[in-house]
Amino acid sequence: MIISLTNAVVQGALLGCFYALCAAPLAIAFGIMRIVNIATGDMLVLAAFSVLFLSSTANIHPTLALVGVVVLMAALGYLLQRGILNYTLDPDMMRPLLVTLALSSILQNSLLIVASGDSRKVSIGGFETMGLEIVNGLTIGLFPLATAIAASLLIWATSHLIHRTELGIFFRAASDDPDIARAFGINERDVFSKAFAVVGVLTAIAGAFLAVKTQFNPFSGNDRLIYAFQVVVLGGLGSLRGVFLGGLILGVAQGLGAYFHPSLQIVMGHMVFVAVLIFRPTGFFGAKRN
Repeated sequence: MIISLTNAVVQGALLGCFYALCAAPLAIAFGIMRIVNIATGDMLVLAAFSVLFLSSTANIHPTLALVGVVVLMAALGYLLQRGILNYTLDPDMMRPLLVTLALSSILQNSLLIVASGDSRKVSIGGFETMGLEIVNGLTIGLFPLATAIAASLLIWATSHLIHRTELGIFFRAASDDPDIARAFGINERDVFSKAFAVVGVLTAIAGAFLAVKTQFNPFSGNDRLIYAFQVVVLGGLGSLRGVFLGGLILGVAQGLGAYFHPSLQIVMGHMVFVAVLIFRPTGFFGAKRN
């Protein structure tokens, strides 16, 4: 029983790292630009399809295809912010929310036209099915472990970028007080565009892991958005360290739910989310905004 319970927690934690990886783009978009990006899940699916199409048409390994997809999604993020989202920024956040909702619909229907509604999956030579047996009854998948390592490194690197580099200082200055930032010669539109390019890079990497981890179709972004939103709220809106904690909480909750009964996996995650909203509505690392 102890081994089974431990296995449920470990598998839930690994799943939570994947959730954190997928939620990081949403956290950055809100933390810097104050944009609730409803299209986050669909951008993840777009990245997944891009990895699939590039690797199959160019006949290259998905890992190499990811390099091209990172460039593509970074450029897309920059252009979206520069050409559209910069003109929708509003203190009440309603205008960018509606625009990203429309973007979500555009992406879903465009992918449906191009790729049809069939579910797809990317294979990386069987690595995604390999496991490491720790003890009898406790096996850790190599791909989930790689996902957890990638999520940890990427979230740390992004946090370092935001808090320890000159570009990060510009991000935070333009986010905290655009008027003062402009007085010091900071062009917040350009800074926000670069920030959304970072969102694009993280989206590309998370989308690649999504493509290998599970089957996806043009409408898979809806579930991804729900989990990403829950993770961001659990950790605290805009907090990257909160994203990692929120992912672990949601993943472990789902793992324990599945341990007691398979039908409780998703329900348990939702129950924990509601409980946190009731007792700590700002999340674990969130702060009230004036």
